[in-house]
Amino acid sequence: MKVSFSLILIFLISLQSWSQFDLYSRENELAVLLDSMRGSRNNAGKENWNKQFKKLIDQTLHEPTVFDITFTKLRTLGVIDSPDKLVRIVNWNVEQDDGSQKYFAYVLHRNSLKDTKPKVIELIDKSFLLTAKPEETLEADMWYGALYYQIIPVEKASKTYYTVLGWDGGTRMSNTKLIDVISFSGNSLKLGYPLFKSGGTTMKRVFYEHSERSVMSLRYEPEYKRIIFDHLMPETPTMVGFYEFYVPDMSYDAFILDNNRWVLKEDVIGINKKDVTVSVASVDDRNGEVTTSSTPGKWVDPTGEGKGSANDVHVAVLPDSDALNTTEESKKPVKVDKKNMTALQIYEAKKKHKKEKEPSSTLNSGKKRKPKK
Repeated sequence: MKVSFSLILIFLISLQSWSQFDLYSRENELAVLLDSMRGSRNNAGKENWNKQFKKLIDQTLHEPTVFDITFTKLRTLGVIDSPDKLVRIVNWNVEQDDGSQKYFAYVLHRNSLKDTKPKVIELIDKSFLLTAKPEETLEADMWYGALYYQIIPVEKASKTYYTVLGWDGGTRMSNTKLIDVISFSGNSLKLGYPLFKSGGTTMKRVFYEHSERSVMSLRYEPEYKRIIFDHLMPETPTMVGFYEFYVPDMSYDAFILDNNRWVLKEDVIGINKKDVTVSVASVDDRNGEVTTSSTPGKWVDPTGEGKGSANDVHVAVLPDSDALNTTEESKKPVKVDKKNMTALQIYEAKKKHKKEKEPSSTLNSGKKRKPKK
């Protein structure tokens, strides 16, 4: 009888081990499918591999230990967790032959850290049925499509709303950065919530479209409770409204968390973290050698007056403009004190002065040449 019981016990243990989820093998299989999809040279091949990858990742995300899986072998798969560890977003894109993008995403939500059966909600890209920048609240099966890369929980009226930062490849001419809100109600998911305030306007989500040739920064700074981003301006005044020609103008705006809402504040100062160090190169006057030293990163006011950029007014300047600085009150060039001029400014001033003193070309002066003797 003892032998029979031992055999049954061994059989049950073996059966359990066979049925256990093999994470190592699963990640390897997913990596092969994902890399094959990325390596395909046409839409048909990408669609075929992506279909297989999507089916297997769907099965994987329904595993009880899904929040513990790191997916480190899937280098081109976006996996982000909320700071409270209750929400995980798994998303990826498939670039098409014409440069457009198809997006795929799953949102996992659990009520507590002990919850072993998180809800798995698929976001379905229906961008072809929506406007380019939808303003309304959307369901999970009516998604505009994007890649999310950061989650910020916001508590409001005893409920958590998850602010997400994302990117959309857009078109061949432009890209888009966006800020949206994900919330949960029972088994359903909602996209968009009136959590953003700009002046007297309240918005459910925010889009920033810019030129393909430029890169826009959009990130959350927890130490300041703000989402800081590049201020965009058209390359020239004539391009206002044509967002494929919008580029960062070296100033920053931010949505600051105020009373559980994101309130827009323009012309904020970007500050490096206290522990940031920068390398400074200098030339030794004695031997001409270049030496490099490290120093704490410190923001330096470029105006030299301690005013920062808060007093500046955003004015698009043509590339051939001679203006050094302009404001709404005065469009005249700002004169620079010779004592405070840089070496480059002194060189340019001398060059301009010399050019003004030189006689104009004989071809355009109206004077006749003297005949040679």
